[in-house]
Amino acid sequence: MGEASLFQGSAEPLAARLRPKTLGDFLGQEHLLGPGRALGDLIRHGQVGSCIFWGPPGSGKTTLAKIIANYTDRHFEPFSAVTEGVARVREIIKEAEDRLKYQGRGTILFCDEIHRFNRAQQDAFLPWVENGVITLIGATTENPSFELTGALLSRCRVFVLEPLAEAHIETIIRRGIEGEGSGRREAGSVLSKDAIDALVSYAQGDARRALNAVEAILKQSDASRLPLPASRETVAALLESPVPKYDKSGEEHYNLISALHKAVRGSDPDAALYWLARMLAGGEDPLYLARRIVRMAVEDIGLADPRALAVANGAKDVYHFLGSPEGELALAEAVIYLATAPKSNRVYTAFGEARQAAKDHPSEGVPLHLRGAPTPLMKDLGYGEGYQYAHDHPGAYVPQEYLPDSLKGSRWYTPTEFGYEKTVKERMEWWERLKRESTQ
Repeated sequence: MGEASLFQGSAEPLAARLRPKTLGDFLGQEHLLGPGRALGDLIRHGQVGSCIFWGPPGSGKTTLAKIIANYTDRHFEPFSAVTEGVARVREIIKEAEDRLKYQGRGTILFCDEIHRFNRAQQDAFLPWVENGVITLIGATTENPSFELTGALLSRCRVFVLEPLAEAHIETIIRRGIEGEGSGRREAGSVLSKDAIDALVSYAQGDARRALNAVEAILKQSDASRLPLPASRETVAALLESPVPKYDKSGEEHYNLISALHKAVRGSDPDAALYWLARMLAGGEDPLYLARRIVRMAVEDIGLADPRALAVANGAKDVYHFLGSPEGELALAEAVIYLATAPKSNRVYTAFGEARQAAKDHPSEGVPLHLRGAPTPLMKDLGYGEGYQYAHDHPGAYVPQEYLPDSLKGSRWYTPTEFGYEKTVKERMEWWERLKRESTQ
């Protein structure tokens, strides 16, 4: 290139070298750090207590913890629940006690991936958080309500961090380029605008991922003398395809299946297809999705369109027969059918109410006229007496009571005016009219 190398080697990754040291340089999380926001005000006043940072990778959890240590003049002690254990915690506690006793300086124990600790290991923090020897800042990508003990949560405030916005990621990428190399080039001279946009998309809201990609591109540019500014195609060739953010056993699993179900219920086929595709791309078991799609058919469509259940169950059978990727199209077809079908949850709610009635009245006897009489004794006792056979009457309907006396008159299923349930409703109203006329 005829000039100083774009990349100057360093043992420390670019993401670590460019880590912001003040709130003014920190990007994102305005909902926590903006004027009048709880965490920002606590940091500025140096009053941050033990807390949990819950957010996706690269959202700034470690950086915020270090900034807090700077603003509160406390010693920062990093700790990883992945590679270290309770024995190291005890060492840190002893050092923190001595530091507080002889130097009057507090300690921030930053526990990365705190959800990796089991309940007993998490409890090891409790007495030292309680007596103020350490200020615990735990970082987790998993939902604290699932992964952390109630005792620990009761002693820590939970702050939820969000993925960085695209504008923030672009700023971080430009900082990364402009902060590297003795030439101090403008970002636009190294990457085209399309290439920067590609990097923003690749990062998926993760600052560390963005800077690692910048570092890899700069190293490659220096080694192979790539023509600059690098194009979108060049950047795409240098980087692997982004892996969708998805954890089949974690909270994201439940978030995505919830989004799929609610998009179907909300009659949005495009959103439903997107969430289905996201889960499939993330490696979700298609048969799990097939089972959930069948559940959607019975819970949210019900008798508004009785064919929905057949379509959903058919999609399950087709996937079982064809496998991936061909069978996934059947799941997509079922999702579109359900999303565009008329909706009714009346079967779902009626059955829930009937189950509650069965729970509240678990021992009601079957009325005598509804009992079978297979033996002479049972017939002598009145079993089946007074029962009227429906097919002996016009319309195959005869008004008679089918519930125990204590539940007489109960109504749990009330059809809607939508789809096939409109026909069901008309039929039930006709039966009700016949019942009223029979008592006049």
